[in-house]
Amino acid sequence: MTKAIKLLTALPQAQRERLMELAEEVSFAEDTRIFEAGGTADRFWVIRSGAVNLDQEVTSRKRVTVATLGAGDLLGWSWLFPPYAWDFGAMAFSQVRAYEYDAAAVLALCVEDPLLGLSLVRTVAEILASRLEVTRGKLLDAYVGRRPA
Repeated sequence: MTKAIKLLTALPQAQRERLMELAEEVSFAEDTRIFEAGGTADRFWVIRSGAVNLDQEVTSRKRVTVATLGAGDLLGWSWLFPPYAWDFGAMAFSQVRAYEYDAAAVLALCVEDPLLGLSLVRTVAEILASRLEVTRGKLLDAYVGRRPA
């Protein structure tokens, strides 16, 4: 399994500092729905403390948790790719403190500073690849665990 990649610590210090200039500190109470699948992805967060469950609605009455994110984790990547809509929902599992970023402001900064933009996109891609590997492992475990002996 690969080591979890944390967005802010993965960026070079100068780029991290530029990105932090756009951060707004926010908090979410336990059981707060942060976003819903299909909603407009116009921001993202870096979790400072607490836990967030990413979920997928499988029926009108049932949601399945697909990942739990914690301190240092990136919450939300759909702001980076058209059609800019959330692929999953997110709910605060506990009290959450986070840095919130306006996607339009971050994208404008990336145009202004292409090296920061490249670093940011590469880091988000590494985070996505890591999460895909974890999900793949869970699916394999589930499949192997259900095979007859």
